[in-house]
Amino acid sequence: MFPQQITKEEVNLLPLHKYEGKIVVVTTQDQLKEVMDEVKQQMIVGFDTETKPSFRKGVWYYISLLQLAIPDKVFLIRLNYTGFTQELCDFFNCSSVKKVGISIRDDLKNLKKLAAKYHLPFASDNIIELNTIANTMGIQHAGVRNLTAIFLQFRVSKAQQTSNWENPQLTEKQIRYAATDAWVCLEIYNHLDNLGYI
Repeated sequence: MFPQQITKEEVNLLPLHKYEGKIVVVTTQDQLKEVMDEVKQQMIVGFDTETKPSFRKGVWYYISLLQLAIPDKVFLIRLNYTGFTQELCDFFNCSSVKKVGISIRDDLKNLKKLAAKYHLPFASDNIIELNTIANTMGIQHAGVRNLTAIFLQFRVSKAQQTSNWENPQLTEKQIRYAATDAWVCLEIYNHLDNLGYI
């Protein structure tokens, strides 16, 4: 039903879409507590992270932004303001909530690093890697852009990927880009689930 591979040219022919729903930018720990109370009621959450890019060898930064997508909104948690909290640890280690993402090995590794900065133990449970599901369907070399094209038949922009995620104020383009990346994870999972692939 789905093509096993897609070329860059084929992706570029698809219509460009971005998340158009409600976005909540979270910058305080009080906000974060309320958000996590809402998120942990979900069965499935799409997630992604963004980090300020480093253009110098040996220089790296902690994760700046955690995006969590639920059916009616996307939360953008500015970790460089809120810090990493026990509520976030509890969420990632919660067995009753599926956390769905694409190419998330480094995201989890870097979340663990950030948790360690705050002296919090980080463990993850019920993590769904969409690349793994795609691989079982014979789809290789997949990332957000390709999986979105193959499964949802539209393309997403990656233009903001290397922008500064620690800007005092995120731009509208950054906000929509970040929300879109988490949202498509949730959309792809639900689409494949509805078709019986999961």
